[in-house]
This record gives sequence, structure tokens and C-alpha cells, in this order.
Amino acid sequence: MTLEKLRRQLAAEAARLIRIGRETEIPRARMAAARSLVRSWVPPDGLPDDVEIRDELQRHQWMLDAEDRSELVSETEHDHFRHYRLLLSPLEQVLQSPESHPEGDALYHSLQVFALARVESPWDQEFLLAALLHDVGKGIDARDHVAAGLVALDGHVTERTAWLIENHPDAHRLHDGTLGARALRRLREHPDYDLLLTLGRCDRDGRVPGAVVPTLDEALAALQELAEMCGE
Repeated sequence: MTLEKLRRQLAAEAARLIRIGRETEIPRARMAAARSLVRSWVPPDGLPDDVEIRDELQRHQWMLDAEDRSELVSETEHDHFRHYRLLLSPLEQVLQSPESHPEGDALYHSLQVFALARVESPWDQEFLLAALLHDVGKGIDARDHVAAGLVALDGHVTERTAWLIENHPDAHRLHDGTLGARALRRLREHPDYDLLLTLGRCDRDGRVPGAVVPTLDEALAALQELAEMCGE
């Protein structure tokens, strides 16, 4: 990773920590971001300065308030795809744990999951949206990215897509053998149980360094074309 990219990612994480109230001062946020993302010594040239962090705070001001964000993204009440883009774009700056996500940033991961989901079920728009959008909350609140993502997507996805996003962590717990019996019964009673397992598999498999993926523009264009074909 270049120092320039490291500085951008650390600036984005420091700004996020300030936005969610985890830190209140830029110097402390800068060091907390370095501890969270790098977990090793960072050369001075790799640390963002105060101006870079302030720029990130201004660039993502729309994240501070869900109502203001909704007004920003909607020229019409049906402009969902612009909303998706605004939620997905910041994920390029979200650096994930190299142990669990060796592929890199959260956007690259999301595009991998989307590409795998298209192979599994190319005509299921709701499932494909869940695959692409399942981690959008990581750009808002890493402590509970699923809940944050569902709040941000409220009114922009169907109940079925929201259910898949909400329960995809349980698909991983089931795979790991840590899901309780009651939770498993609840999932098995849902008509999309098998599809949830497919999403979990795509999520686990979408962690390959150097994998070829569509661009964000290409992924959104494919979904929009599918929506038009379905008459939505």
C-alpha cells in the first residue's frame, strides 16, 4: 500500500471516529485510527495531518444526520440508485482487518460479493442488492455496521433485501457452528433461508486479493437495468 493511500484511509477513519463521537479531538482520532487499522508502527509520512482529517469531515458531512442525508440524495423519492452510490463510495476508504479481509477495502469486498452473487442468482434483484449493500454500514458506524446500514437504507430497499442484510451475520455464525438453536429455527422458518446461506457463502468467498470485479458504476448500472427489465 502506498503512503498516499494509507494517509487517505487513516484520515477517513479518524473523521469517522469523530463523527460517531468516539473521539472529540483530531490528534487523538488520528492515533486511534492508526491503532485500529494498521496495528503496527506507522511512519510519520503515513499519518494524515489535521487539514486532511478536516477535509474528510467536510466531505462526509452528509453522514452526520440521516434526515439531511435523505434530502441530499433524493432529487425524487425514487432515486434509490443515487442513494446506493453515496453509501457505497466511502467504503473504498474503509480498510478492513487483514486477517479476516486480506482483499483490502470494504468496497472492493462488496463488489466481489456482488459478482459472486450474480453467478448464483443473476435475475434476483433483491438478493443482488443485499450482496452489494450488505456492508454499507461500515462507512457509518463500524461498531454495529449492520444496524447502521439498515437505518441508512430504510425506504430504499425492500423488506426482503433488508432481511438478508440484517441476518447475514447469522449465516456466518451458522457456518462457524456458533449459532444458537433458537436462532437457527427462526432462520429455517423463513422462505429465503437457503438464499441467506448463499449470501453468507458469497460473503466469505469474496475476500480474494487481486480478484477481478466490476466497477461501482458497472454494478449499479447492471442493477438499474435489471430493475427496468422488471418494470420497477
